[in-house]
Amino acid sequence: MTLLQNPTPSAETRLTRGEAAVRVTGLTRSFGGPAILDGLDLELEAGSFTVLLGRSGSGKSTLLRTLAGLDPAPEGTVSMPKERAVVFQEPRLLPWKRVWRNVALGVPGNDARERAAAALAETELAHRLDAWPATLSGGEAQRVALARALVREPRLMLLDEPFAALDALTRLRMQALVARLWQEHDFTVLLVTHDVDEALLLGDRALVLEEGRIGADIPIPLDRPRHHGHPEFQRLRRRLLATLGVDETGTEHAGS
Repeated sequence: MTLLQNPTPSAETRLTRGEAAVRVTGLTRSFGGPAILDGLDLELEAGSFTVLLGRSGSGKSTLLRTLAGLDPAPEGTVSMPKERAVVFQEPRLLPWKRVWRNVALGVPGNDARERAAAALAETELAHRLDAWPATLSGGEAQRVALARALVREPRLMLLDEPFAALDALTRLRMQALVARLWQEHDFTVLLVTHDVDEALLLGDRALVLEEGRIGADIPIPLDRPRHHGHPEFQRLRRRLLATLGVDETGTEHAGS
């Protein structure tokens, strides 16, 4: 596989809306059996917020890890920004390092603490700068993980079900936080999720993986902030659920 990492863009050469931040062509990945990703093609527009859905085992996390540079594949071409960061479902904090050191992990220079403090302030955790990870709530730990991504000033933010383990209220707050940070920083986002409502609340485009390729590409032209009760929200919800092979109660359709 060919990985083409775009050079660090200057203020004059940063991508603008309408340009492709990510291009994937013919991406194939297997693990000794049928291909998980099978000649997949994909483009992500600069500054867009794309959500990726699909059944368990459809290759969502495999694609995200490939874009993160963590999971290489033998076939295909991927072009993406060099400046990228990933947030996983688990915070993956080092318990023997204070919060700011977890955020600044791998950040060069003598201003690492200051940069970590700024990122933590953006995730509303400035007061936890010197805390130990064991003292954090689940939501706080995930915000630290988000700050660790922000401190790298990414042009591509990859989110692998980062809210799945959170309680409902904390999840809503995290969704709002991510939406705000995306709007403020204008990075390109790819969010992997199983939650159709989350996809519609956050994304401006929904992709559904089927048989190793993009089986559906559905625009989400809803004004922000979004509300579950809006008729267009409910129409898109029904469409996405049907594409995923389930009805509104979550029951899987026979033969799908």
